[in-house]
Amino acid sequence: MILYSLLIDVLKYTVAGIGIVYIAFYLFKPYLDRSNNLQLLDLKKAISSQTLPLRLQAYERLILFTDRINPANLLIRMNGNGYTAAELHSLIVAEIRNEYQHNVTQQLYVSDRAWAVTKRVKEDTLSMVNTAIKALPESATGLDLGRIVLNHLSKLEDNPYDIATALIRKDLEELF
Repeated sequence: MILYSLLIDVLKYTVAGIGIVYIAFYLFKPYLDRSNNLQLLDLKKAISSQTLPLRLQAYERLILFTDRINPANLLIRMNGNGYTAAELHSLIVAEIRNEYQHNVTQQLYVSDRAWAVTKRVKEDTLSMVNTAIKALPESATGLDLGRIVLNHLSKLEDNPYDIATALIRKDLEELF
């Protein structure tokens, strides 16, 4: 009987202790959650202050990439007068691929949509140049290739490079 009474007392104290711990936990839980949220907010703020300049630079580089592979700018920079069409084609394709490889890591800092626009404008430019070279005879000059590419670009209703730049800018504006 004494053992039974002792066991009941231990059980009462245990249940009371568990109840007190339970009540204390739920009294302090909002404070702990708030503290945790503040720490998380501080961490996000610190990370944001470090990554924001990188993200802005990445968007800047995508716009620069888009401008550099624009045939209107690329052909002026390449100065294709002294090349055959095949030589200029090879140079243009290599230049676009080099520019792309130089900027491929920027996808870490930009949205998927901005990166998809960048990839699309690169692929469309390569496709346009490849289509143009196929339409020329083997004896064609680099000037002929440039003329066909620019002629094709001028026939488009909207300049795809301006559209890409606008989409990248719009994506950047959503950051703020």
